[in-house]
Amino acid sequence: MTPIWAQLANLGAALAFIFALKALSSPKTARLGNRVGAIGAIAAVAIIFFAESNLKHLTYILIAIAFGTLVGFVAARKVQMTQMPQMVALFNGVGGGAAMAVSAIEFLNVGKEESFIALFATVFTVVIGSVSFTGSIVTFLKLQELMTSRPVVLPMGRFITIGVAFSTLFMSIYLLINPVNWALWALVVLSLILGILFVLPVGGADVPIVISLLNAFTGLSVAASGYVLDNVLLLVAGTLVGASGTLLTQLMAKAMGRPLTSTLFGAFTATTSSQSASADDRPVKSAGPNDIAIMLTYASKVIIVPGYGLAVAQAQQTLRELVDLLISKGVEVEYAIHPVAGRMPGHMNVLLAEADVPYEQLKEMDEINSEFANASVAVVVGANDVVNPSARTDSTSPIFGMPILNADQAEQVVFMKRSMRPGFAGVENELLFNDKTTLLFGDAKDSLAKVVAAVKTM
Repeated sequence: MTPIWAQLANLGAALAFIFALKALSSPKTARLGNRVGAIGAIAAVAIIFFAESNLKHLTYILIAIAFGTLVGFVAARKVQMTQMPQMVALFNGVGGGAAMAVSAIEFLNVGKEESFIALFATVFTVVIGSVSFTGSIVTFLKLQELMTSRPVVLPMGRFITIGVAFSTLFMSIYLLINPVNWALWALVVLSLILGILFVLPVGGADVPIVISLLNAFTGLSVAASGYVLDNVLLLVAGTLVGASGTLLTQLMAKAMGRPLTSTLFGAFTATTSSQSASADDRPVKSAGPNDIAIMLTYASKVIIVPGYGLAVAQAQQTLRELVDLLISKGVEVEYAIHPVAGRMPGHMNVLLAEADVPYEQLKEMDEINSEFANASVAVVVGANDVVNPSARTDSTSPIFGMPILNADQAEQVVFMKRSMRPGFAGVENELLFNDKTTLLFGDAKDSLAKVVAAVKTM
């Protein structure tokens, strides 16, 4: 029986998780939310050591905690902001895998002695946790560009996925009827394969939605494992993560103009696409930093569209310097923030906050899109897919239907890019070939620094 003090402490930890989620909804309170959530997690772990009178395998537990703490500390210190989506995907997968492993071990210890409901929770955790684990690994590989970000459709892939899904369902039912060890391992293997097949057909434009969805999966698996282990705190924490992840997935799908069903069942309906992002030989217009500086200095209104390239170059401080210079010269400047600018919700907001960009200058897509038509210049810094007009016009494009920033409606467009390489979605950007678009090739930080130097001379 769990002591009363431990139950109250667990309640406090659960309340800390709830407060953390609430605080994370605002950039002003996000830092506090992270700290409170971390304190709640530390407390939840510490409670077990004082509340459990018969704690087994203590040495192994302490080694695991030490190892996990070391990995987490190093990752938090070393991982760049541009790599945050990859880290989220990877850590989320570890959470799902851990839930699966714990439930599987509990089954091996208890087996047929489990009640039907507990057995059902075990099967649910194994399936969802495994899918979350391997799905998150594939997502990590896509984000890290260790594999193509384009949809991967295997020959007969639809039928393979359907076959694996039905095999997983059959094995789940069999395990409920006849809880034997070999059926558990078969279910684990099938679920791991299903997670891979689930994410492979997902293209770069839909990766943010998948991250949120897999996060919800992990939460649900943790909640189910909490039931298996009779741990209320795991049940509460998992439910919070599952619910918030589900809501975020719905919001992301809506913001990206994607039906949620296409993400959930895309693996079952995906077909091989003939579209490729081959090099385009159409001419483009480019200019040097001095020409760009003149264009910006004499503009009445400039809208900045930051993207992943800005994050990679760590150019947010230089961009802030340029904006401050233009404002001092009487130019009205605003930032246009796409929901997935930087490959993850809120990624760009955090990046610009590092440069102390005033929050009131950041405008969300719905707020800023109508203003592009009144802008003298739209400056696209390292973004690509989020300003691609093909999303409106080309029904064959992987990003068709995705809401974009209306940069093409500005009088002039300055596009800062390293090269003509397509964006993360792997499709050509028609805006690059627009007559009103001027390209400035080079590293974003270096290009911005040269433009800043040129503006200072005017």
